Amino acid sequence: MSQYYNPKRSRNLFDPKSPKPFSISRSKIDLFIECPCCFYLDRRLGVGRPPGFPFNLNAAVDKLLKKEFDIHRAKGDIHPLMAQYGIDAIPYEHEDLDKWRENFVGIQYLHAPTNLNITGAIDDVWINSKGELIVVDYKATSKDSEVNIDAQWQDGYKRQMEVYQWLFRANGFKVSDTGYFVYVNGRTDKEAFDGKLEFDVKIIPYKGSDAWIEKVIKTIHKCLMDDRVPLPGRTCDYCAYRRSALDVLPAKKPKAPKAPAKGLFE
Repeated sequence: MSQYYNPKRSRNLFDPKSPKPFSISRSKIDLFIECPCCFYLDRRLGVGRPPGFPFNLNAAVDKLLKKEFDIHRAKGDIHPLMAQYGIDAIPYEHEDLDKWRENFVGIQYLHAPTNLNITGAIDDVWINSKGELIVVDYKATSKDSEVNIDAQWQDGYKRQMEVYQWLFRANGFKVSDTGYFVYVNGRTDKEAFDGKLEFDVKIIPYKGSDAWIEKVIKTIHKCLMDDRVPLPGRTCDYCAYRRSALDVLPAKKPKAPKAPAKGLFE
């Protein structure tokens, strides 16, 4: 067994006969949109994709940004970056903020028509002078060009924010259509490393629409209730790999190779 990949790591699987609510995270919604087949294998059959390796530098940036905005949250004043971009808001103080930020917990809403419990762990939330909550997401990268959210692969970022906006609205909060990405870009134009990284920080506004979410949740439920495995996503690399592997493997399983002689690779 691989030390990194356990194909049966998913313990909480959907049971069509169970009356209990079933949790679907924001990331699993995006997985379904990307590839219904991979989603079904994961949530219904318990065989998830190999996990990605953790981006520890990104996690460090995320943690430091939270600390920095929390300083101004405690003071009840505006962060200098928000003032620089003319954003009419301050960091939002709420007793459940730590829970909303916690992975595998987040902000939750039980979608009654499907009995699916939709969850999402946020990075931050601000509040403007109208009393509207503003969803904020932190992103980190390192590139020579200026950061933006215009690439096709960043559509997932936009859906992510829209799910968070939908979750807050579903919980009875007044939410602004405009959210913000606090995008941190590691600079590579310095003469030397000198044991530190320097970053440019940019705030990018995004006007979201959660009109698509209700339909997708119902489609996800229909998929989970079906005993048939759905077709793969057209651009799913994982499914393409599985198909290619099956094409070249013999019809019968190959015999396991004999153990090498002792000392052969020593």
